[in-house]
Amino acid sequence: MTIQETVKEKMKDAMRAKDSVRVTVLRGLMAAFINELVTLGKTPQDTLEDEQTLVVITRASKQRKDAIDQFTKGGREDLADDEKAELVILEEFLPELMSDEEIEKIVLAKKAELGVTDKSQMGQLMGQIMAELKGKADGQKVKEAVEKSF
Repeated sequence: MTIQETVKEKMKDAMRAKDSVRVTVLRGLMAAFINELVTLGKTPQDTLEDEQTLVVITRASKQRKDAIDQFTKGGREDLADDEKAELVILEEFLPELMSDEEIEKIVLAKKAELGVTDKSQMGQLMGQIMAELKGKADGQKVKEAVEKSF
């Protein structure tokens, strides 16, 4: 069963359980899947590959994290809490991300492998690492680890 099919089944379960927050989040996710299919030139009845579904879910979780940050800065903890609840639901479908220590080890290894010594080559190093860790690590944490290595 693909991730998209799993999300659809979970949405049906949430409807039966009358879990309005979960239904809303999963409906939004299904709509995002359809939008992605249309963007890729496919029909809405097609199914995304798991890698493409993860991109959509990751994008949705980043939106929630940004909203949490903005609501917290604006003093709207009630809205931030709503976004946090939605983020928890989205994270059920994402793979486990790497720890900071694992990211730092990879950054140092890749830095040595490429022979990067100057901070001006930081962009090249970031590109190589992000290509290797796509979907396995948070880009912001990778950026922090790369900056810390100089």
